[in-house]
Amino acid sequence: MTTVLGSLGVSLLLVAYAGGSSRLLPDRRVLAGMNVLGASLACIASALLGFLPFVILEAAWVLAAFVDLRRHIVRSANGDLLSTD
Repeated sequence: MTTVLGSLGVSLLLVAYAGGSSRLLPDRRVLAGMNVLGASLACIASALLGFLPFVILEAAWVLAAFVDLRRHIVRSANGDLLSTD
């Protein structure tokens, strides 16, 4: 179970990175959402394995991605749909 969760989480993180870097996924909300979900799954898998350093790393990633997601949702709600930062 931990292998499936961790693999899915890391895959989401890699797809988000590749999609953002190549601009194939230009919607920052999608990228941030993929980061939140991917890092959350990787964090859960690491916690189940008892590997605390990676739990801390992934939890920090979840927090940063969530803040980014919230910022982009607020901007789109305010009409700034073309924001790329």
